[in-house]
Amino acid sequence: MANIKPLGQRVLVKRIEAETKTAGGLFLPDTAKEKPQEAEVISVGTGGRDDKGALIKFTVKPGDRVLISKYGGTEIKLDGEDYLILSENDILAIIG
Repeated sequence: MANIKPLGQRVLVKRIEAETKTAGGLFLPDTAKEKPQEAEVISVGTGGRDDKGALIKFTVKPGDRVLISKYGGTEIKLDGEDYLILSENDILAIIG
């Protein structure tokens, strides 16, 4: 993967593909699938500053599995892989 470092309070994530088979054993076609909301944090940004100039620490770190907003962020393609750059505010929860 190319070396990419998000800026500010942004996070680079890779979506984790959802199951293609239902609990009943049926396979879902690509047209019936929704965008996965689960992702893995690949890299975090440079951070931000609050009103007093203090550094704001990230809640997530590389390797965390997170739940993300369905339509947030900007999709990018690096070395043939799909990634998403989004604000840390678009991360809904840490899974684990």
